[in-house]
This record gives sequence, C-alpha cells and structure tokens, in this order.
Amino acid sequence: MTDKLNRRNFIRHSVGAGLGASLLSSTAALSNPAGGKTNLLLIITDQQRFDAMSCAGSSPLQTPNMDRIAKEGVRFTKAYTHCAVCGPARTSLLTGCAFSHTATPSNREAYDVAHGPNSPIRDLRTYDEILSDHGYHAEFFGKWHTPEMRAKCYKNPVTVAGQGRTVLGPGMRTHFLDFLERNQVPRRKAEPGEQIDTYSARPYKTDPIDKRHGMVPSEYYFNSKGERVKPIQPDLHGCLDVPAEFSITAQQAKETIDALERAKGKPFSITCSFHLPHAPMTPTKPYHGMHPLEEMRPSKSLNDSKENSPYKDSAKHHQAPEYSDPKLIRYMMSNYFGLIREIDDWIGKILQTLEAIGEADNTLVIFTSDHGEMLGSHGFREKNMFYEESAHIPLLMRLPGKIPAGRVVDTPVSLLDLHATILDYLEAPPVSTDGESLRSLVDVPKATRDYVIGEWEQSTVPGYMVYDGRWKLMFGRTADMPSLDGLYDLESDPLEINNLIGRNPKRFEYKTQAERLKSMLVDWMAKVEDPNLKSIKLRPVA
Repeated sequence: MTDKLNRRNFIRHSVGAGLGASLLSSTAALSNPAGGKTNLLLIITDQQRFDAMSCAGSSPLQTPNMDRIAKEGVRFTKAYTHCAVCGPARTSLLTGCAFSHTATPSNREAYDVAHGPNSPIRDLRTYDEILSDHGYHAEFFGKWHTPEMRAKCYKNPVTVAGQGRTVLGPGMRTHFLDFLERNQVPRRKAEPGEQIDTYSARPYKTDPIDKRHGMVPSEYYFNSKGERVKPIQPDLHGCLDVPAEFSITAQQAKETIDALERAKGKPFSITCSFHLPHAPMTPTKPYHGMHPLEEMRPSKSLNDSKENSPYKDSAKHHQAPEYSDPKLIRYMMSNYFGLIREIDDWIGKILQTLEAIGEADNTLVIFTSDHGEMLGSHGFREKNMFYEESAHIPLLMRLPGKIPAGRVVDTPVSLLDLHATILDYLEAPPVSTDGESLRSLVDVPKATRDYVIGEWEQSTVPGYMVYDGRWKLMFGRTADMPSLDGLYDLESDPLEINNLIGRNPKRFEYKTQAERLKSMLVDWMAKVEDPNLKSIKLRPVA
C-alpha cells in the first residue's frame, strides 16, 4: 500500500505496468524451474469454523482429506476472515482489499446493481483476473457472491448466489434445481414428519430443532407470539430426501473434477466454492446421522448470560431458545459435521483427479472458508460476529517443493492475504492490496506479524476487530455508535465470556491494553484509507 500516491491511480498504474512487463517476458515471469507455470486449485467452503477439522482438534468429526492437505503442506492456526459475512468476505478474498476499497460491506453490495460508475471496486483486479491476463485458464464452480463484474475472466458460466439468473447465467439455486431435474430426482409432496426444503424444493425429514418439526407439512411456522412466519434457510434441520450423488456438494465437486480434466496440459486456476456447510442443515444419507448425538459436545459457552457482551442485543433469530438448549443443539452439530464430512469425501476425489492428470506436484492447493458458524456457542447460530466461532477460519496450503510438509504457523493471518500469496507463489507481478503474502511466514517459522483486522458494517454491534494472537478488541464503527465494545484475553478466556471493558466495573484497569489495540486499528485504517479514521480516533476505549 502506498502512503501518498492516490491508491486508485496506483492500481491502474501497477496493473498496467505488470501487464506490459509480462507481455515482454511472460514465460520468465511466471514459469517455475521446470519451465511450466504453477497452477492454482482453491477450495472454499461456506460457514466452516476453524475447529471443524480433525487436524484442528475436532474429535467427533473426521476429515482425512483436509488433514492430508495440512500434513503435506501448512496449516495456519490463527487465520481470520476479514468479515464474517459471505459477500464481503469473498470479495475481500478475491481482491485482497478491505471495505474502503471494495465498497462491499454487506451482502447487499455483493451484486453489480449496488455499484455506480465511480465505485472503487471497478478499479480492483482479482487474482484470477490477473492470472487470466497472463495465460491461465480460469474456471469457478459453486457459490459466487461478489459483484458480477469481477467474474468475466472465467471460461464457465459462474453461478451467483441469491439470484435466479444474471448476465453470467443461471444463479446457484437455479443451477442446482436444473441439475436435480436433469438427473430425474423427483419432486413430491411432503409426508407426515417431513417439510419441503426451501433450497432444493425436495422433502426432508425434520429434526427436533427444526422450526416446523411436529407440524403438518406447511410453508410456515408460528413464532412465540403466535405470528405466522416463513422459515429461512437456517431454520431448516433434518435429512434431505435426495440421493447423495445428487446433492449440491456432489454437483459442485463433479463440475470441479470435470474442469480439472479439461485443463490438463495448460496452466489453470480452478475454484471449487462449496455452498455447504451453510444452512439449510439438511444432509443426505449417509451423512445425516453419521455423527451420533451422544458424541456431540456443545460449547461450554452455550448458556452464556451475555450481560456484558457486545452481542447481547444481537438479532433475535440468531439467539432463539433452541440454540442454547444442550439437547436440541446436538442435532444441529450432527448435521453440520455431516455436511463437512461429505465435503471432505469429495475433496479426496478432487485431489485424486489432480494426481491423475499429473499436476499434483505443480499445483498450489488452498483450502479455506469465508467465515465460521456459532453452532450454539454463546447461544447463537450463524455468523456476523467477531467471536472465535464466527471469525476464526480454517486455512491450509500445499505446494510440494515450495511449502514444507507439516508446517504449522501460529501467527494471525487474514483472508486479505491470499491475493498477494497466490500471486507470489505463482510468480505473477504483484499489485497493490490491503493484504500481504504469507510466504515469509511459511518459509521462516519464527517470523511473526502484529495483528489482523476484521470489519462489519452494523451500528448496533462492533464494527471492527483487532486481534494480536492473544488479545482481541471488538470496537464500534464510529465515535458515536451505541454498540458496546469488548476486550478479551483469549489466553485466559478462550471462550470469550469475560468482557474486560464494556460494563465491567474494573474496565479502567484494562484501558492501556485496549488503547494499544486501538492504536493498531488506527494505523491500519490509515493504511487502507478508511473513511471512519477520524471518527474512530475520537471513540473512547473504556
């Protein structure tokens, strides 16, 4: 990032210069010692928390293929999303940039229609756009949740989340429904004990945590006030009546496998963007019930009173009573683990295909997620928070010969860093972003960084997170926003139950620590040209 040069002009200049240099010597700039370009295979899930892998300590859940990537490469134990919401997180991943440069602080802005002619995202370049300009064959399968203007480099029709159809082709759900129809997976009416899945339009057998459990088949349920409410995806829990080979995970994995086979012999960047384990939590057989309820261990923060939590008054649907019920939450956990195990099985098949086409040793494999899932922690479901379960994500990388096998990096890193990391390992000309390449942390085990930053655009909850590897500050987005701030010592309080500031009578004892983290935030905001900088400087910490 530059200090004085206007960033928009810098991006135009650096991208143009990079293209010019590469046209003169593209082979020298992008080739590996063997004379062939290094490929990229990026696998990203939706809503997978950091500990939902057996290599990260989740004993009820076994993920041998994720573990294999970690064993043969590097695992980052403290990787964080830049925003614990789908669209902003994915846009930051693809561009390497923060809100001030993506203009995508929420899912509302994850579509072209939200961006006028002067939107700064129009001047950004994703790593795939840069690689495509340098001779890479790029395809992207599964969930796309970034403005469509950034998807024109792909050779396949990209499926946009939340849209029936776009200029790129059918949306993700439409594409999945077409897949089910082509494979003659029948639609039928729900029978007693079943409801219709709002995503696949097929029946599923409800679990007790489901909002419509015990009801006759209906498009609605009744809330605690007796009001009729239409369920949303996170309200759905149960066993989907669709053959496993035709699940949305199977569809997205099969398309990725086909793309790898087509790409043989040419440099490629292929993304498999799994929709799951995002809700609805309705795995198919055999994944539904694969993880016995008695083996599920709800978080010890399940019944956190949240009296001094920045999220005490968070959206009510995130903290419905069933998500703090130790018996009911086990159903959600079992289904969540089942969805991840299905993904892991397909990752194994994708890796086998990479080997079959002879590119396993010449491909940078990255596995990550856009954000986590609360899964009952603090009595919450979903994401949107800076709690560990929501903001802390898995991150694995493998590249034989360049990434040492079995490496573990404990330094805080961000999704923002992947753009620069990819261009670094693939030897592409760098461009200005808000992240840094992770290569130095991989190459030098004792190398460290000071902190990572998270963002969110809401006014009633913290808008910034600063984490230095031990201490975490959750801070309001402007000087006068009414949200409660939080300071947590994850070394002594890994469950983040004891907010040391906020309404804590002893909060002034921690003012120095909070001020230290705030100064990191202020420095970062200056670097990324955050428009809230002046206001944040005025916000007190205790």
